Amino acid sequence: MSDTGRILDWPEALRRCSLIRNAGCTVVFTNGCFDLIHPGHIHVLSRAAVLGDFLFVGLNSDPSVKRLKGDLRPRMPLEARAAVLSAIRFVDFVVPFSEDTPLELIRLLRPHILVKGGDYRAEEVVGAGLVERVVIVPTLAGHSTTALIGE
Repeated sequence: MSDTGRILDWPEALRRCSLIRNAGCTVVFTNGCFDLIHPGHIHVLSRAAVLGDFLFVGLNSDPSVKRLKGDLRPRMPLEARAAVLSAIRFVDFVVPFSEDTPLELIRLLRPHILVKGGDYRAEEVVGAGLVERVVIVPTLAGHSTTALIGE
């Protein structure tokens, strides 16, 4: 991973997030596996982006995706998933993480707003107690990676 550009390691993500917060801007955070990005992902990311000034996206590592989704996943390796995410115009930064949840990354970055898709309830979102606000974006019916790959 690069420590320049839009795909950041943790120290660079912390540095940039601190600069952003110190400038009085709002940091928004969401996360996921983003294995085969589809319109549902774009919907959540675009809605997340308008909630603040900078959108940080936590991205599960390949071993993390495998633990969460099974041995056949991810279909795309971390580098490819990060490259696709970072190319989306309303994603400011992508920060890979190796844990099964982004809790430690959320603790590190201290975003103002945490965003998840509609298959979550606000009180169940990992890190909800560490942020000012949790926003659940309704899902787009019929769009899921599992449905796309037929698992």
